[in-house]
Amino acid sequence: MNGGTARGGGHAVVRLRSAVAALVAAAALGLATGRFVLPAPPGASARATPGESVPKPGSSASGSASPTGSTGPVTPADLLGPEAFGPDSGIGQIHVTDRFGDGHYANAACTGEKTLTETLGGPGAHFRGLMTGTRTDPSDRTLALDGAEQVAREVAAEARSASLAQNFSQRLLLEQVPCQEETPGHWVYGKTTTIRLAPDVTASWMGVYPGSLNTTGTAPEGEEPCGGIAVLRNGTHYGVLEVTACLGTAAMDRVVRTALSQL
Repeated sequence: MNGGTARGGGHAVVRLRSAVAALVAAAALGLATGRFVLPAPPGASARATPGESVPKPGSSASGSASPTGSTGPVTPADLLGPEAFGPDSGIGQIHVTDRFGDGHYANAACTGEKTLTETLGGPGAHFRGLMTGTRTDPSDRTLALDGAEQVAREVAAEARSASLAQNFSQRLLLEQVPCQEETPGHWVYGKTTTIRLAPDVTASWMGVYPGSLNTTGTAPEGEEPCGGIAVLRNGTHYGVLEVTACLGTAAMDRVVRTALSQL
């Protein structure tokens, strides 16, 4: 023993002093700004701006993983279920009927009622009706015999590629846009709201307003819709969801997001 400092001891003292100085500086900054940010541990490569979080690899900034687009055939499991409406909707028990084929896909008379094949020239699609009653239209069992019992109706299919699904969804949305302007007294669609969960997982929806609220030829500002229509795209899957239950903005947004995530 020679009484000198152990090997490496000087470096440890320097590191300790530096750490104490950094903590003191951080505390002083916290007193001045109201935010306390500890310095990154030695060797940390990620640097965050105060007030911002650094997302983990493979996750979004909110901490939830970004969805990836769907591929492969659409199945009934990809369609919206009754649970999406929840007990707080006041709708009650919802019955589901499914079929596969062609037919009208919720495009209104103001745009010219067409079948999905007439609009896109594609193969058949999955049709789902959600209704409070059990009596269905003989010509299409996804439609309630009494229109007042219809809660929603979804039509979904798959395209050969994600780009083609995008093209189809854009065309289906354009089919609905003319209904955003109607003569006063006629029901009308409101402005388009876009939801984007990922680059190829998107939805555009419009609320519907009764003719009693259409006094100018367009949807009134500041009024709640009563249901609406959405065009969905999730990877190679695309579809149209019409909600005839009288849902407001928040409920419509929730249902559309559920349908988009499930598609």
